[in-house]
Amino acid sequence: MNKPGNNEVAAPWEDMPEEPQRITAKEASAAAARTGNPEPRSKNPVGAAARGSAAKATARTRWQPSQMGYRWVGRNVSFLLFLTALAVIYIYNGHYADKISRDLNKTNKELKELQYEYKTLKSEVMFRSKESELAKAVEPFGLKELTRPPFVIIDSVRQ
Repeated sequence: MNKPGNNEVAAPWEDMPEEPQRITAKEASAAAARTGNPEPRSKNPVGAAARGSAAKATARTRWQPSQMGYRWVGRNVSFLLFLTALAVIYIYNGHYADKISRDLNKTNKELKELQYEYKTLKSEVMFRSKESELAKAVEPFGLKELTRPPFVIIDSVRQ
């Protein structure tokens, strides 16, 4: 951008502030007629300024920051409290969901650990219950594996 009276190009962050738009009295009265607020001309500048501010105050068509005053807040306290309660509930719900997720992950880890332990113990029991492993385990007690088939003892008196 060129600065007035200077041939150098200015950086975008060094832009000159825009000059206020200048309009003629005829254009101003035409704009006032379009908005529905014709402002009568007066030779008294104080009276004209007072009428102009009163006309502007009653004919606000856009939102203005001055509308967010104490009265507006006072009238909408219940709605603002409702929005605050919703925000608190929303935050609590997020924290609660995170807590549930952490607990679920912890429980899943514990479950996997228990499943691994179960499989390990099951394979150990199956290994120790083999015939050859049992024979090794009872050998210190003097028990040996049978080499001949078992026989039945019958009580001859009760027959």
